[in-house]
Amino acid sequence: MFLIFDTETTGLPQDYNAPIENTSNWPRVVQIAWQLHDEKGALLEVKNFIIKPVGYSIPYNAEKIHGISTDRALKHGVDIAFAFEEFQKALERTTFIAGHNIEFDIKVWGAEYVRSGLALELLKKKTLDTKEEATDFCAIPGGKGGRFKWPTLTELHKKLFGTGFEAAHNASADVEATTRCFLELIRLNVITPNRMGLSMDFLHAFLQNNPGPIQAIGLNIQPYEPIQSEAQDLFQQEDTISNSTAVDHSELLKEIPFSHLHNHTQYSILQSTTDVGKLVKKAGQSGMPGLGLTDTGNMMAAFDFVKEVFSYNKGVEARKKEAEAKGETNIETTIKPIVGCEFNVCRNHLDKSVKDNGSHVVLLAKNEAGYKNLAKMSSIAFVDGFYYVPRVDKSIILNYKEHLIATTGGIFGEVPNLILNVGEEQAEEAFIWWKEQFGDDFYAELMRHGQDEEEKVNQVLLRFCEKHGVKYFASNNTFYLDQTDAKAHDILLCVKDGEKADTPIGKGRGFRYGFPNDQYYFKSQDEMKALFADLPDAIITTNEIVDKVEPFKLERNVLLPKFEIPDEFRHPEDETDGGKRGENAFLRHLTYEGAKKRYSEITPEIQERLDFELATIENTGYPGYFLIVQDFTTEARNMGVSVGPGRGSAAGSAVAYCIGITNVDPIKYDLLFERFLNPERVSLPDIDIDFDDEGRDKVIQYVVNKYGASQVAQIITYGTMAAKSAIRDTARVLDLPLADADRIAKLVPDLTLAKLLELKDDELKEKLSGEDLEMGLQLRKIAKADDISGQTLRQARMLEGSLRNTGIHACGVIITPEDITHIVPVATAKDSELYVTQFDNSVVESAGLLKMDFLGLKTLTIIKDACRIVKERHGISLDPDEFPLDDAKTYELYQRGETNGTFQFESPGMQKYLRELKPDTFADLIAMNALYRPGPLEYIPNFIRRKHGIEPISYDLPEMEEYLKETYGITVYQEQVMLLSQKLADFSKGKADELRKAMGKKIRAKLDELKPLFVEKAKEKGHPEDKLNKIWTDWEAFASYAFNKSHSTCYAYVAYQTAYLKAHYPAEYMASVLTHNMSDIKKVTFFMEECKRMKIPVLGPSVNESELKFTVNTQGAVRFGLGAIKGVGENAVEAIVRERKENGKYLSIFDFTRRIDLRSANKKTLENLALAGAFDDFGIYRSVYFHDDGDNNTFLSKAIRFGTSLQEGAQSSQVSLFGEESAEMTPEPNIPKSEPWPTLYQLNREKEVVGIYISGHPLDDFRYDLDNLCTPGAHCGMLGILGKDQLHRELRIAGIVTKIEHRQTKTGKPFGSFEMEDYEGTARLMLFGDDYMKFRQYLVENTFIFIRGKVQNRRFGNEIKEDEFEFKVGMIDLLADARERYVKGINLSINPYRVDERFVDELDGLLQRYKGKTRYRVTLLDSLEKIRIDMPSKNVGVEISNEFLDELKSLEHLEFEFLL
Repeated sequence: MFLIFDTETTGLPQDYNAPIENTSNWPRVVQIAWQLHDEKGALLEVKNFIIKPVGYSIPYNAEKIHGISTDRALKHGVDIAFAFEEFQKALERTTFIAGHNIEFDIKVWGAEYVRSGLALELLKKKTLDTKEEATDFCAIPGGKGGRFKWPTLTELHKKLFGTGFEAAHNASADVEATTRCFLELIRLNVITPNRMGLSMDFLHAFLQNNPGPIQAIGLNIQPYEPIQSEAQDLFQQEDTISNSTAVDHSELLKEIPFSHLHNHTQYSILQSTTDVGKLVKKAGQSGMPGLGLTDTGNMMAAFDFVKEVFSYNKGVEARKKEAEAKGETNIETTIKPIVGCEFNVCRNHLDKSVKDNGSHVVLLAKNEAGYKNLAKMSSIAFVDGFYYVPRVDKSIILNYKEHLIATTGGIFGEVPNLILNVGEEQAEEAFIWWKEQFGDDFYAELMRHGQDEEEKVNQVLLRFCEKHGVKYFASNNTFYLDQTDAKAHDILLCVKDGEKADTPIGKGRGFRYGFPNDQYYFKSQDEMKALFADLPDAIITTNEIVDKVEPFKLERNVLLPKFEIPDEFRHPEDETDGGKRGENAFLRHLTYEGAKKRYSEITPEIQERLDFELATIENTGYPGYFLIVQDFTTEARNMGVSVGPGRGSAAGSAVAYCIGITNVDPIKYDLLFERFLNPERVSLPDIDIDFDDEGRDKVIQYVVNKYGASQVAQIITYGTMAAKSAIRDTARVLDLPLADADRIAKLVPDLTLAKLLELKDDELKEKLSGEDLEMGLQLRKIAKADDISGQTLRQARMLEGSLRNTGIHACGVIITPEDITHIVPVATAKDSELYVTQFDNSVVESAGLLKMDFLGLKTLTIIKDACRIVKERHGISLDPDEFPLDDAKTYELYQRGETNGTFQFESPGMQKYLRELKPDTFADLIAMNALYRPGPLEYIPNFIRRKHGIEPISYDLPEMEEYLKETYGITVYQEQVMLLSQKLADFSKGKADELRKAMGKKIRAKLDELKPLFVEKAKEKGHPEDKLNKIWTDWEAFASYAFNKSHSTCYAYVAYQTAYLKAHYPAEYMASVLTHNMSDIKKVTFFMEECKRMKIPVLGPSVNESELKFTVNTQGAVRFGLGAIKGVGENAVEAIVRERKENGKYLSIFDFTRRIDLRSANKKTLENLALAGAFDDFGIYRSVYFHDDGDNNTFLSKAIRFGTSLQEGAQSSQVSLFGEESAEMTPEPNIPKSEPWPTLYQLNREKEVVGIYISGHPLDDFRYDLDNLCTPGAHCGMLGILGKDQLHRELRIAGIVTKIEHRQTKTGKPFGSFEMEDYEGTARLMLFGDDYMKFRQYLVENTFIFIRGKVQNRRFGNEIKEDEFEFKVGMIDLLADARERYVKGINLSINPYRVDERFVDELDGLLQRYKGKTRYRVTLLDSLEKIRIDMPSKNVGVEISNEFLDELKSLEHLEFEFLL
């Protein structure tokens, strides 16, 4: 009745889901065994056959598993026909076929039936699989989709019988265990009678026959051990290798060099720890004539690799020349770079229906043409073949095999894999295929890492080589540089797979992937020669391969795509000599046509500037660059995409301005072209363009459409393991507790672990100081320890810098003149439909690619949307480029420092300086934009004092006034240094740019070269030397901080546009600002506060006024956008707005549900609209919508059903008996009576769906207390990120209690935790012991509290954590009582220059109206002169109520603070 069977095979199938008829997919059966039992479980028959292999051999790895060799099977096996006959007899006697993972056995045995032309009778039987039947019974967590894992036979055996089953990998033994488990599952009713289609009588009879646990039958079949005669046969078959090992050819190999040709680097992502530069250096130190690069699946390292080798060779040649000049000998040798790739070669790279990572095949480029073929194949592997890994197949290799060398690779190569896992016959077929394709450029790769599998492969490969005339070479598959790096490499593999280092290496459940030993390092020549002393040809052949390779560089000039110019500008000679005459002529035409529009008159000065720039552009050979950029910027504007006025040094080009690339006149603002393109040094222009962030993708798509998808790509980025990441990853692998890992990671200063741990103490003190030095020394101490923390740090140091992942450059776009894969290898990325270069941003231009930055600037979108809202509200079409740059209202906004929400000028520090500076010209804004950054920041007070005449403006030389006047004698811009060097010392434009660059980058050699030139030439013009030396010293000190005026001007221009809009159209502008910060709740809150300060009401969402984004209503209030409500999608919003615009406002909730498309807006959508207040217009409390009369239906549900009913009635056009539509007869549900929710509850529900409080904030009544009672800068959000600089600091914070927990320690002592929230964030605080008992009365949700406390080291029991900090609560009060308890007075700070009679009268009237007992003090404060006069009140006081503070706040030029 039950036939339980199992098989042993030659290996595993390629595709487990393939049909049985696909016999090439299924391995051959080596052994089959079965047991036949009756319905009561009694044994009827046991059979066990080894199958005689005919036409195939049993591969090595299969033999290792089940112990059946080809020889044994031939000698002791039966013909498969006999096995079929016996099996068929058993099959006829059974109802069920059973087994563990029986589907596999049925398929492999069934494939044998198909091969023999027999009918598949076994498929007609019912099957029972112990693996599936026992899944829930074993309940092993971790399966897919939250289900349980399938149990292994061992796990099932242990679950049933309490003891494991050591898998014998012998069909008979496995059947023994499976049968026992199967019958026990029946006995335990896990496999039920119902499951088998039987009655309960069956189970009763079975239990009667098997009252206790099923026992093993006792068959003891041992794994096979070869008899002596078989061992002798094998020895004779392998006499070739045995004889060769007897001869040591070390002496012969002494003078013969060896080269490593199979090396992986960190670009084999998370598979290798080898750094490219260190690899090249080690090869050079080892004296190797060649070095191969063979990363897995990609060529990302190719450019750096070749560059590093040529750089190393240049150094060698220089040292050789130096030695030769001294009459000495230098024995260093140069290295030949050999670029290759270890490809994943699968059966069909386009087939993504089944996982097929293929085999590893190494291909090496013989020359540049070979490199291009590698690049093409690597690109195809990603673009077309990527499925889990990048893949190619043999058809691709056939297309691109020219100029390449192929090797058999390691044990995962096709031929070795077939030897080990399929059969030598198939391996030989593959070997012959590679030989036929590559001829003498095909080599067998022999490896000796100390693995049995390799020795087997080597033996067979040597036979193949001798038989087919193929040469072999020695190789070590390197994944790390030194043998001591093996542990770090193993940790890296664990990081890749998310495993622990302690998990044993192996296959199957409970094991992990890892290398078998520490031999995969970059061995020395002597080590490799010793390894292959018995096979000298293996060493010699490496030199043959190296000699075949022609070195080539990957650096090249940038290739510009061809820009189509009008016929009238084409020049016939350009076609023959590749000239740019036509492009230059067209660019000149566009420039002067644009100049006519830009300038009312083209003066000689303008013409001279344009001609100079055009000549320089012609000299560089890049007119096409300008034409390409002007083309897509022009098209962007035509598509309605906002284009920035320019950025960086490109704004210094008048040509760019005239042809519409930039929008700031460089002549007007003294912006220098040579800062952009040095006329004395040919270099590629670099124009970065800002587009509005919503339109950027449209411009990229235009470029793709124009040049073709195959010629446009984005740029890859390499995500590397920084020090902290390396520590945390290593800690996870080594099982270091998370808290310890976090503590160590937080100690890392701004220095790499390598430097931190290698520098001497005095060198470290030069790099670090203060707290950073303390942390650095502590890390060094940890690294020396023998514990797991020390091990973690040491291993993390070795992993630091390893590639962890790849990404896409945020803005870089590549455009090429032909298919990009003909120039560089490309990849793909999940976040982009475009190609992605395999080379990163640091090298793409050197590799010949034209790179442009398409930046998405949110500010441009804000400006565009604000103009749209103005047009909608006022009918005024605004052009930001036409805003007058002398607008008084805009400068008044800057002078008040009211720049929140504007571009570049919104930080509190900048606002402070703006209030002091009182800017009134655009030049002031350009200067402030340049000065407000580390370094020049210290010059701002001088700049302000000089502007206001408080500090005299002086110049070292009178001639300097021309260029320093606009910045009041202070050198602010790099351009000023350039212009002054030209004026004072007759520097050329190009030389001036060299000076700028040398000073900015502190290039000492160039500065030492230029200083004497500057001084001498300036002296010749009559300038005193002492003044010149002072000027030079000042320049050196400041030029490294001096800013690019071109960039500062452009961004000041954008900033001015935002300020103009805020000054003239405040509500419209702030609505746009809010819209484009919707995803950042903190910013939305901040800008809502700004609206409140500006007296612009911000109204909550409303279905009768809101749109998707923030808008401005007819009363000038900002209305919240419906798109900001959680769970309310764009489709729902579109449906609501469209219906409102077509048929008017909604009159009630019933009118709303009747009219809108309820398929777009479901119940959850309407609930969230109600909670957010979007239905408040209907005059119904929000609580009403959720009122339930006890019928489990809320009022909102009834309103939805009402609307649905009317819509369905209208659609079916049903008409009542009275001739009217039934929709009109459906009565509206009654609106229930319900009390409004408490304010705090309503605000909390509002916050749930919007993320912030809209209609108010629970702390609004305490705003002045938070601003004045709390420690400046202290808030709830900061308590989670306390640092050492706050240690022992006393803090005062306030907020609302939002969550509480009363708990007990393990010893039964009570303690509590609570969360409190303010405007900035949330803090979680703990109370223990006496503190808990003292303050537990305040731990009530929605209580407003005021806390005083101190920052201390975190404590765990008696342990104090030196590097962790916490806030210790000292006192808690009700916030409502805090002002009266702690405020002793109020200080009124006044700017004396702003005091007039009217101000005095207003202040006096205010103090009279709010008389009280709290003393006040008036302070006159001159912040520029730093003069302060305090005038305390003596006999009068005030009542500091919120009303008094509101009025006080409304007074201009006055600030107040509580005196505590």
